[in-house]
Amino acid sequence: MGQVAALYAPEDLVGRQVAAVVNFPTRQIGKALSEALTLGFADEEGRVVLFAPDQPVPNGSRLF
Repeated sequence: MGQVAALYAPEDLVGRQVAAVVNFPTRQIGKALSEALTLGFADEEGRVVLFAPDQPVPNGSRLF
């Protein structure tokens, strides 16, 4: 969860669509194994606000 945890509880993210980069190699980040980079913006306090579609899109869709 990393920086996302400041604004989002895990249960709030279940079933939610967000933008992520998934074609990066797997990386060890601390004790976690990262397989994707979730995209977001910094708010005025530096917390991560997730980048998400405002309408449902097929999972795995490309971001243009």
